Amino acid sequence: MVETIAFIGLGNMGGPMAANLVKAGYPVRGFDLSEPARKAATENGITLCESAAQAVEGSSIVITMLPAGHHVLSVWSELVEAVGRGTLLIDCSTIDVDSARKSHALANEAGCLSLDAPVSGGTTGASAATLTFMVGGEPDALSHGRPVLEAMGRRVVHCGSAGAGQAAKICNNMILGITMAGVCEAFVLGEKLGLSHQALFDVASTSSGQCWAISTNCPVPGPVPTSPANRDYKPGFAAALMLKDMRLSQEAAKSTGAATALGAHATELYELFDQLGNGGEDFSSIINYIRDKAS
Repeated sequence: MVETIAFIGLGNMGGPMAANLVKAGYPVRGFDLSEPARKAATENGITLCESAAQAVEGSSIVITMLPAGHHVLSVWSELVEAVGRGTLLIDCSTIDVDSARKSHALANEAGCLSLDAPVSGGTTGASAATLTFMVGGEPDALSHGRPVLEAMGRRVVHCGSAGAGQAAKICNNMILGITMAGVCEAFVLGEKLGLSHQALFDVASTSSGQCWAISTNCPVPGPVPTSPANRDYKPGFAAALMLKDMRLSQEAAKSTGAATALGAHATELYELFDQLGNGGEDFSSIINYIRDKAS
């Protein structure tokens, strides 16, 4: 018997993820406050509900994709009162580790299974069902949820117990934020030295400087036709979202006493970039800020 899934949060990421569940044959009941998100969800075969509590009626798996930890805690506090014991709750939001662990505790107290399963891959991966899920939670919960996650993504990595998925996501995205800033600085330096973008790409993409920020999300137009730089930096992953993740990394570093000097500096760059009104652009467009600062 195919399980019914409730999906709370049908925005730029949640909407296409829920649509892929429908394509995989799952009945999906959804809820979102945004009218455009609701309209798109209906067009994708999702049964729209008037509240999160209504969406979980008859659902054995509940997935949330929400902006921040306090949203997740608020929604899960409501959901655990509405679902039956044994229901699997999966949070795919990117939030702080402490909030993730508190969410697991709420589920456990209600007799529910739970996973924190943030994603990597952006809106392109959400649409193409090629996301990577970084999962925290108990093995039996993951065994139950794995088929559903695999319907939305290409890779599912069990990172450990409650909150471990969020920990992995925070660390991964701190790496991404730092490397993108470094790649942008290198391309601006290359411009100053008279290198063409293509020449630097041809070297760096096949040498020790190779990284995702070059090979997939190259911050200059030309070398990687599918990169946002070729679409006036229309976001695959918005700078505001990168800033959110960088802030989470620095909050985690402060709470654990970890030294993250590069992470701190990259966070400052994205802060300044966002303050100039560029948060809606792809995070690779920070190259324009770095270029403008050059003398």
